[in-house]
Amino acid sequence: MIRTLVLFVFAVRVALAQSSDRGLSAFGVVGDGRSDDGAAIQRAVDSGAGTIRFPRGVYRLTRPVVIDLDRTGFTLLAGDGTARIVMEGAGPAFKFVGTHGGTADPKTVQPNIWDRQRAPMVDGLEIVGANPEADGIEATGTMQLTISRTTVREARHGIRLTTRNRNVIISDCHLYNNKGAGVFYDNVDLHQSNIIGCHISYNAGGGVVSRGGAVRNLQIGACDIEANMSTNGPPAANVLLDCAGGSIAEVTIVGCTLQHSGRVPRSANIVFLGKGKDEKTQWGHLTIADNVMTDVRVNIHIRHARGVVISGNTFGVAYEHDLLVEDSSNVVVGPNSFDRNPRYFVGEASSANGGIVFADCRDCTLSGLRVNGVLRKPAAVLLENGSGFNVGNCAILDSDGPGLLLRNVSHSIVTGCLIRDSRADRKPAPSLRVEGGKDNVIANNLLAHGSDPQQP
Repeated sequence: MIRTLVLFVFAVRVALAQSSDRGLSAFGVVGDGRSDDGAAIQRAVDSGAGTIRFPRGVYRLTRPVVIDLDRTGFTLLAGDGTARIVMEGAGPAFKFVGTHGGTADPKTVQPNIWDRQRAPMVDGLEIVGANPEADGIEATGTMQLTISRTTVREARHGIRLTTRNRNVIISDCHLYNNKGAGVFYDNVDLHQSNIIGCHISYNAGGGVVSRGGAVRNLQIGACDIEANMSTNGPPAANVLLDCAGGSIAEVTIVGCTLQHSGRVPRSANIVFLGKGKDEKTQWGHLTIADNVMTDVRVNIHIRHARGVVISGNTFGVAYEHDLLVEDSSNVVVGPNSFDRNPRYFVGEASSANGGIVFADCRDCTLSGLRVNGVLRKPAAVLLENGSGFNVGNCAILDSDGPGLLLRNVSHSIVTGCLIRDSRADRKPAPSLRVEGGKDNVIANNLLAHGSDPQQP
């Protein structure tokens, strides 16, 4: 009896799997790369089948397939890595539309979200843009959207998040060679989103881009993010977070490789612009830790931010600045390696300058830094027009000009630092220079070439 029941259950599962493929073709979906499958796929989605599984094939679309979650119910789009969607129309290949207007707090989630809409998924599809205004996937009003093992290339934006979403996970995806952003937080109200284990590369409008909106709890981890900028396009970055018109905070960028392209003007690995809708507020709560960054004009650019921690990173080739911080406060830069490794500074990269600049900043800490080989700069570390700096236990080595320059800096401390230039061809310069400012304490440092003016 038990054996018969087991065989029956197995037979039902096989039948259901087979009917899924047959069911898609029953709606008129062809997948031959020639037919327009958009209307047929829309019928399949609207049928409420739930799982829309694409067999191996090429599926042409000339208009977006809209997944209205309150009508369709729970929906999964799956391709097992063998299905290609070619979007020949404007807009997203797939647009998920939900009605969630609450937060992530369970008390704000309406019953219809749990009964019909929660956790829409895309898994194992390839989406190729064949229209200048084609996007890969767009989502609005969703709760627990999950996109995994999906490739989007040659579109405008890879994944576009609009209006309002909650609890988004993007994992194991390839967002490659798109005209706009790889992942675009487009003036969206979105808390709790994770981007994990993805390759986000060669997107001309930026890798992970957030503009305006109200973004919180954004985690970017263990990703390879590179060359997301274009010589002919507007300034972009591998990670670009711009609060203008909104707010972005509570962000971590951890364990990623961020690099390329140094030839592009104003290219950067990470940019955070913290001035939002209320121009008096400086947004922040930003942690950048344990990343490898190289081959851009500026590795990290922070402006108008409050509450930033930068620690445990390896900084490589930066043609203008390794770290540029402007009009910010409560920025803590812990142990990092700012190194000029000869293996990488060859050919064009030999013209890279590097260096650290804090301009118009307040109440910042620099501790345990190792800075080596900054060239053609006023100083390896420049603190300018600020106050409340605590600089300690840093090693600043083999760089042009003073190792540390304080220009119009007040009420600050420099202690326990080693500043030395051991190069045979070094040009005369003090290890530390102070220009203007007042009420500073500079003590217990090892300054191989003295200071200007003389410090204890």
